[in-house]
Amino acid sequence: MKIMVSACLLGENCKYNGGNNRSPELLLLLSGHEVVPVCPEVLGGLPTPRAPAEIVNGVVINREGVSVDDAFRLGAKKAIEMARQEKPDLIILQSRSPSCGVKEIYDGTFSGKLIPGYGVFAEMALQAGFRVIDAEDVPEII
Repeated sequence: MKIMVSACLLGENCKYNGGNNRSPELLLLLSGHEVVPVCPEVLGGLPTPRAPAEIVNGVVINREGVSVDDAFRLGAKKAIEMARQEKPDLIILQSRSPSCGVKEIYDGTFSGKLIPGYGVFAEMALQAGFRVIDAEDVPEII
């Protein structure tokens, strides 16, 4: 099985704070599968580290109040192009991310409150017909 995975989950330091979300459990579950790492935010040209961002009224804004929507959407488009080339059977994305959140995202107040919704790339991938799941749901799927 070919699986596209948020690069931060694989241990790449591409998270907004310069760190990662390495998941040893996920890495174990992925063994024996072809893995394609993806970070839409880096693909969109955003630096690591960078100010945290959330979706506010459909626009991605960073904590300083600056719109980073263009970079998020460019990165999501590049990630979709990559997915179309790679043709993954499954895409596993980082929970709650403004790029990759599948079930829920932060509410845009930078207070830690979660709301139902999708990150920019997750929504595009679902609309493009890819099978997309939240990293937290992986043990139930694989």
